[in-house]
Amino acid sequence: MGFRSSMNYYYAAFLCTTVLLPAALCYYGGDYSRATYYGRPDFLGTPTGACGFGEYGRFVNDGRVTAVSRLYRGGSGCGACYRVRCTIPEDCSEEGTRVVVTDYGEGDKTDFILSQAAFEGLARPYKAQHLFAYGVVGVEFKRVPCLYYRRFIFLVLPQSRYPAYLAIVPLYQPGTFDIIAIEVFQADRGEWRPMRRAYGTVFDITDAPLGVITLRYKSVDYGDPESWVQLNEVIPSDWKAGHAYEIEIPA
Repeated sequence: MGFRSSMNYYYAAFLCTTVLLPAALCYYGGDYSRATYYGRPDFLGTPTGACGFGEYGRFVNDGRVTAVSRLYRGGSGCGACYRVRCTIPEDCSEEGTRVVVTDYGEGDKTDFILSQAAFEGLARPYKAQHLFAYGVVGVEFKRVPCLYYRRFIFLVLPQSRYPAYLAIVPLYQPGTFDIIAIEVFQADRGEWRPMRRAYGTVFDITDAPLGVITLRYKSVDYGDPESWVQLNEVIPSDWKAGHAYEIEIPA
């Protein structure tokens, strides 16, 4: 069984690129790797993931989440969505499952360490136990848009200290872009100040600006040029640690 599960993604890649199987079996047009899973009693994600999402990292996407290694990209890969499909025809569903990156983790030549809910989502009906028995399976994957209706939620982390120290994490990041930098506007100086990427996708700043906070983030979307997106009055002047603030993203 172990040999079969470790080799199936090479076999699938050969069939899709050389033999040219029907499009229904090769529609991903993605990359090939391997996936395994980590265990929790509730089958969901972990609230202590390296991205800094907290409880959001446990339940987002109904707990179908993943830890990654090379796709982590220093934390900018946090929150990215991927469509993942395993490549054992008799056990794996054709549509696979959508997962959200919430953690960093390294496995045995695996790009994905899935929650049990996500790993189960790879299987055909009544075949999940077969996949769990393999432990590691070959997968095909590709980046797909996160569908959150163009809204952002910025969570002010509990360790923030009003008004001087502000630490935030973006939740429900839509689309297919990575956030590679965040800046806040210092109105009394008329200038933008960079926030520090503390870890994962947590950004912080000491001596935070007073008043309503406007910020902008630098994003990169696949091969497109980097660009800044400004979000006006995202966080109120009387912000509170542990509170979340929602804003609609410009079209």
